[in-house]
Amino acid sequence: MDFQQGLIATIHDYGLGNLDLPGFRRQLQQRPTVLLIPCLMEEFSRPALGLIRDVLGELQGLHELVIALAADSPEDVAAAEAFFSGMPFPVRVHWTNGPAVRELLESMRELGLDVTGPAGKGWAVWQGLGVACRQAEVIGLFDADIRTFSPAYPERMLRPLLDPSHGVAYVKAFYSRLSLETQALQGRATRLFVGPLLASLEQIFGPLPYLRYLQGFRYPLAGEFAFSRDLAMNLRIPSDWGLEIGLLSEVYRHVASSRIAQVDLGLFDHKHKTLGATPAEGLQRMAAEILRTVLRGVMEHEGRSLAPEELATLEVLYRRVGEDRVRQFGLDSAINRLPYDRHSEELALQSFATLLKPGIHQLMETPVAHQLPSWSRLVSCTHGLQNDLAAAGSIKSSSITALHQRPTLRHRPATARRPRPAAAPAA
Repeated sequence: MDFQQGLIATIHDYGLGNLDLPGFRRQLQQRPTVLLIPCLMEEFSRPALGLIRDVLGELQGLHELVIALAADSPEDVAAAEAFFSGMPFPVRVHWTNGPAVRELLESMRELGLDVTGPAGKGWAVWQGLGVACRQAEVIGLFDADIRTFSPAYPERMLRPLLDPSHGVAYVKAFYSRLSLETQALQGRATRLFVGPLLASLEQIFGPLPYLRYLQGFRYPLAGEFAFSRDLAMNLRIPSDWGLEIGLLSEVYRHVASSRIAQVDLGLFDHKHKTLGATPAEGLQRMAAEILRTVLRGVMEHEGRSLAPEELATLEVLYRRVGEDRVRQFGLDSAINRLPYDRHSEELALQSFATLLKPGIHQLMETPVAHQLPSWSRLVSCTHGLQNDLAAAGSIKSSSITALHQRPTLRHRPATARRPRPAAAPAA
């Protein structure tokens, strides 16, 4: 690993194994920290989540672990609670799609807010943040399918935030995506789509600060990140596959680059997505939504958009840059004796290229994305919503009738005043 720095402060892994678990535990006890894991019930049948549980079981001092779980029944929630029993810190299994949660979130329509979905990682993260931010000063997020999870992951990602003297508000992970079985390079959406896309847009627009910011991240699609409570409370959460890029856009809006860091977690492997047979499936769908998120960020932060005559330029540039990257990754793989299927990489590049024109047309038709409102906005207009959500997500509140409290509205929609009855004549 190199030792270079850039716009985003980079915490390298120099391979020296300088971990300090006792010191990390002391830091966790000094600053309340919550880990959040958005999770589907199917992950409990895979070994990755068991590995994550066993590693986290060594973290005495963690304030709480929140599992934002999408499940079909109270029995599933109970099974998830049993899976995490015996941990040295409290574990809260929050049932994101339970009936009590749905009723509570439906009641927000009285404020003109739609926070009922769509169901997915973004919605789970948004709910989990609402629950986690009640007491935590630091919140870290990991996916549930990480097959290489190690004690270094939480320690390296959280320590920049646990010491306030560093001045860090947001930490993003980066890593080497390699298959455990074949050792082949993974992460095609990052390597073959986001990287060439950002480089191509820079040639069209010039070195815009926002594009320079995105290119400062070595793995912009990493799903592992951590932030201070103040920042987490003020982020709008995207609800589609553009979650990671969309969050980077929100962080750019709220935090100076000097308060952002990225940390190398080393070797990393998790569940892989297929390319997909159609643009509505797999990595193709993911890439299309990422495209719109990137261009929407350019609109929001730079006031710029692609002119119609620039669409062809983007497609030509993207293909050229992408082909250069395929050659580079092939060389990297060859020298490291990694298997590399250049033909399949070229085919993936072609599939991604066909998404550019229709994706941009769709963005022009619907430029405003659906984002879940920040928690700071919600708590400004309701009383106790975070506590109500935590209660509703418990298995004890799994029925609609168990939801004991509706949010107290501070600002109700204006209604026409009824005329007061005339006063009775004096006797």
